[in-house]
Amino acid sequence: MTNLVTDTGVVFSRELRPMLRNPFTIVFSMVQPLVFLGLFAPLLPDDLALQWFVPGIVVMSCLFGTSMTGSNLLFEIQTGSHERMLVTPLRRPALLIGRALKEIVPVVAQAAVIVAICLPFGFELHLGGALLGIVILSVFCLGLGALSYTLALAAKNQEWLFWTVQQTLLFPLLLLAGMLLPIDAGPGWLQALSKWNPLTYVVDSERALFNGDIWASTTVTGAAAAIGVGTLGLLVGTRAMKRSD
Repeated sequence: MTNLVTDTGVVFSRELRPMLRNPFTIVFSMVQPLVFLGLFAPLLPDDLALQWFVPGIVVMSCLFGTSMTGSNLLFEIQTGSHERMLVTPLRRPALLIGRALKEIVPVVAQAAVIVAICLPFGFELHLGGALLGIVILSVFCLGLGALSYTLALAAKNQEWLFWTVQQTLLFPLLLLAGMLLPIDAGPGWLQALSKWNPLTYVVDSERALFNGDIWASTTVTGAAAAIGVGTLGLLVGTRAMKRSD
């Protein structure tokens, strides 16, 4: 276990260094969510629009960044860097877990930047709830990042396959979670699909927590959904990494 923790720390540091040298990579995945924020928020009906919309944009920003992070591993596979990592003494589960843990850093940074941008426009920050919301979102993105790396391992040298699957899943998950528009007024089949989307529960919990409602029932369901995705992602990802060649 000690070696696994040490190896995970080595991989985490290796993955984090390029991000620290080039912080623009964190900003890049925020551009589209910020465009949505600027275009959609003025269309929402009342003064509480930002309180409803901003938590969804925080989740969207993390969703965009984490779902495409497997492309970094895909690049390493194509250049032979991943193959060289496989023959090092590092344990293979650490190669996946360390990468996935790195996803927590941009989650925290992006949430802080989006909230800082929205504060001058009247967004009210409830720090305790927001911090708990970031913890739940980090667990969700940990699992989603692991699944993105798993997709990269499955796609190997077929880059088109990675992006086709990622783009096909990304927007249905986003829209069914009610990030941009409420699902409550939609038809029954749309609401049924939304309830099968774990991201829905994460978004609902973020909205309650960012508005200071820590004891809402959505906090429990959101945490459960995040833990479920996190556990699934790590189990599937470590299995795929062990079989990688």
